[in-house]
Amino acid sequence: MEQPAWLAAAWAEFGVREISGAGDSADVMSYYKEAGHPAIQHDEIAWCAAFAGTMLKRAGIAGTGSLLARSYLGWGVPVETPKFGAIAVLERGNDPGAGHVGFVVGAAGKRIFLLGGNQGDAVSVAAFDLARVIGYRWPSAERVQAELHDGVFARALKHVLEMEGGFTDDPHDPGGPTNRGITLETFARWKGVTIDASSRARLVDELKLIPDDVVRAIYEARYWGPGRCGDFFPALAVFHFDACVNHGVGGAARMLQEALGASIDGAIGPETLGAAQAHSISTILEKYAGVRRARYRALPHFWRFGRGWLNRVETTLAAARRETTGEKLSGTSHTKGTSEMDMKDMQTTVELPADGKWWVQSKTIWGALITAAAAVVPVLGPLVGIELSGDVVRQAGEQTISAVQALAGLFGTLLTIYGRVSAVQRLTRRVVNVKL
Repeated sequence: MEQPAWLAAAWAEFGVREISGAGDSADVMSYYKEAGHPAIQHDEIAWCAAFAGTMLKRAGIAGTGSLLARSYLGWGVPVETPKFGAIAVLERGNDPGAGHVGFVVGAAGKRIFLLGGNQGDAVSVAAFDLARVIGYRWPSAERVQAELHDGVFARALKHVLEMEGGFTDDPHDPGGPTNRGITLETFARWKGVTIDASSRARLVDELKLIPDDVVRAIYEARYWGPGRCGDFFPALAVFHFDACVNHGVGGAARMLQEALGASIDGAIGPETLGAAQAHSISTILEKYAGVRRARYRALPHFWRFGRGWLNRVETTLAAARRETTGEKLSGTSHTKGTSEMDMKDMQTTVELPADGKWWVQSKTIWGALITAAAAVVPVLGPLVGIELSGDVVRQAGEQTISAVQALAGLFGTLLTIYGRVSAVQRLTRRVVNVKL
């Protein structure tokens, strides 16, 4: 099952929790800041909408900018059913200004399961009564395309052009004549002409006057697309794009893979993309920057260009971090009350198998367990001295099925993050600690 980028970002924050007492969680405070509310100083302000807005922002999509959960009723486009990854807006009591918002990860019977912030004072998966849902929302296709491509690419290109500067022809620069980061060789190849004694001077003059639309087209075709920058969260897209331009697409891919601990082959595929989703953006950026610094220091021309190269890393790192902070938007905060959540959060510690299929993934096994609980136990119970009333059996059965479905929704989504496994793989046992 494919999952949207904002849901992958949310899973990467799973387990973040408020700090009880006088302290404040740095992670929770970052949600306020990224959602456009840097003035908030403490994590006792309800942060479910801040979390949702931040996860959308990290996926390159603007949220509402408000801390009101119900602000999302007017965001994006409505969907009729609890679509996987959709935003669900819930009511809370009779207060029209109160509510809750989270991402749909499953539904069963009269319950819906949301991955969200401020659920039991943490980022967790929790179950809610379907009757509380007052709307499901999904980002419009036009907004996603415009903000992911035009917005992020435009900002990334602006940064690169600031780093590259204007025309240079430094004899120590192996790239030769270069304008706005585009070498003479690249420009000639784009035009489909050969550099020789008769064409060189003319091409240099044309390079000095290269039009903006040609600059954009070259960067998009040679670096943004081949580097798969658009497949990453905006902050990483900005940093990786700059690396592609400065180190080459293959070189940047290898450095990113080194930073992620993925297989280093210079080609960005499912493994690299999955690893990028499994780590926090701040961690990836710091490691990626460290790899770039080390690579620069190993180059033979570091003695001449080293200071500028290292300054470029720091400036690009700052530009990438700005993608996760944003400017303050309009919105009204509300204070969190003890009645905001009506269900305890469900926390899991899961050790996923490295080379086999975990038994929780097997629909056959789950079917057998549910069948046994629903049909076999009520029949065999009296034979071993266990007397259960009809009401008790029905209640236990309902709770068992709800718990299984909740876990199945959670485990299925987690397994999406870590990759699919073949149906013919062997089953292995793994330890799971569940707190309900």
